[in-house]
Amino acid sequence: MKQKLIIVESPSKSKTINSYLGNDYLVLSSKGHIRDLSTKGEGGLGLDIANDFNPQYEIIKGKSSIVKELMKEAKDREVYLATDPDREGEAIAWHLAEVLKLDLSKANRIVFREITKPAVLEALNQPRPIDRDLVNSQEARRILDRIIGFKLSGLLQRKIKSKSAGRVQSVALKLIVDLEKEIQAFVPETYYELTAKFDKFDADYVIKGKKKLTKEEADLIKLESKNPFIIESIETKESIRKPKPAFITSTLQQDGVTYLNMSSSKVMSIAQKLYEGIEINGEIVGLITYMRTDSTRISPIFANQTTKYIEDNFGKNYLGKYIAKKTAMSQDAHEAIRPTDIHRRPEDLQAYLSKDEYRLYKRIYERTLASFMANQIFDKTIIFLNAGGHVYKTEGIKLRFDGFAKVYDDNKTKDKILPEIQLNDKLNAQEIIIHEKVTQPKARYNEATLIKEMETLGIGRPSTYASIISTIKDRDYVVYEDKRLVPTPQGILTSEQLDLFFSKIINVEYTSKMEKALDEIASGKSGVELVSKFYYGFMPMIERANKEMEKIQPEQVGELCPVCGKPLVIRQSKYGAFIGCSGFPSCKYIKKDEK
Repeated sequence: MKQKLIIVESPSKSKTINSYLGNDYLVLSSKGHIRDLSTKGEGGLGLDIANDFNPQYEIIKGKSSIVKELMKEAKDREVYLATDPDREGEAIAWHLAEVLKLDLSKANRIVFREITKPAVLEALNQPRPIDRDLVNSQEARRILDRIIGFKLSGLLQRKIKSKSAGRVQSVALKLIVDLEKEIQAFVPETYYELTAKFDKFDADYVIKGKKKLTKEEADLIKLESKNPFIIESIETKESIRKPKPAFITSTLQQDGVTYLNMSSSKVMSIAQKLYEGIEINGEIVGLITYMRTDSTRISPIFANQTTKYIEDNFGKNYLGKYIAKKTAMSQDAHEAIRPTDIHRRPEDLQAYLSKDEYRLYKRIYERTLASFMANQIFDKTIIFLNAGGHVYKTEGIKLRFDGFAKVYDDNKTKDKILPEIQLNDKLNAQEIIIHEKVTQPKARYNEATLIKEMETLGIGRPSTYASIISTIKDRDYVVYEDKRLVPTPQGILTSEQLDLFFSKIINVEYTSKMEKALDEIASGKSGVELVSKFYYGFMPMIERANKEMEKIQPEQVGELCPVCGKPLVIRQSKYGAFIGCSGFPSCKYIKKDEK
């Protein structure tokens, strides 16, 4: 009997799964997408616009040999499509089924969210047909991105020498540029604060509301704050910190940027390796669940396993209750990012992992473990002191129970113990210090804060955040300064021109609504008429911009072309700036670098 064929996306995943299944199965990789929209037809869009925007697909360049091998091996075999468990994975499965001429009504799609032997075997027992709603949603997204990418990018390249534009990419750039303009327009304001210094603690003057003290007001308060300071009130209460839920894609990326000093794209690359499988004691095993998710949900089986692990290793008093948080934008399609087995402790795996793999796995493991543990508990004391009618405040804090912080603590709150003080006690301040402060503008985005903002605003999907940031950097629209994203002059120009001609679609609200519309297609609540509605609203904007957007002329260098006599200018390519003939393309002269 011929082996059954399983097709996955990545070669490393195929190696892992093949190690689980033995000789009854042949596991091959498509190495990602095998088809994409054609670049033929009207405007090179690969769409039959007159026929309901029917997409025209072609085999991706360089993938013909892979497709031939898959077609050969699929012949007369039972085929299972085991691409990633998301919309893009569903679309890849559909393209494979189309090319391999598989019966789309058959249950030949299998899905697993962790690459472990039990998960793969369970998936093989629960095959289903390809979900056409998910495919339609991904297809609509790809078509929209093609229309915007080709039409808008081409326009910007011709007019202002910008390299590209995109449905979400340009909105992310707009966020960065708008913030930069706000920072540049910021006018700093000087204000003052006061601190009374005592023998064993300091107390800060309480400013009511959002008022900012002038120097004259601070001087008067200092003058009137005469000894003794009378203890007006003492309040001691319990303060708790709850553990955070397990990571989702956006919080994992933010954490990697903030605590591990990695780029978001590097975080995702390492997470992919941990998901697809690491060889441990001769066995290849996936160490974490699928890393593209917006859900904090955890499977009951893993929850039970982790609960017992905490009881056995820390005691029942360290056991808490896992709380999943669901946002309005969450699709809740997958579990949170968690270890596949809580018994695989980071320290036990360190020898099998690279330094960065270990660091990221440790964060995932400890965050997940902590999310099942008890609250951290503090005793917090707040004391108010009165001096001549002016109120000062000091706080003390003491850890009573470490709880989840025993394994995962980002805050690292230190005890601050106040001396024994009674109500109505009178204390003498050693001095009162006036601090001069200056208001600061908002901080520029770093990768972590930009991802958080995009998630909050509902633009993009978790799987796209890292690639969006990489794209606007690679297009020279932003640079990094002190790990912050600063727009370049070209980035600012690009955003301003898009604002001038395409403000109806390149904005947060429209992009967020588009994401919701794509989600509705995925859930079967609406059709793909979204594409035609967008196209016929978008094309008049393109036509207007073609006529009215001012074309930037290349900078002349004061020399003439030795071939045709036209001025030489500074031109741009993907490799950087160079000096060439202004008569291009009829004259292709390029001045050689004289270094």
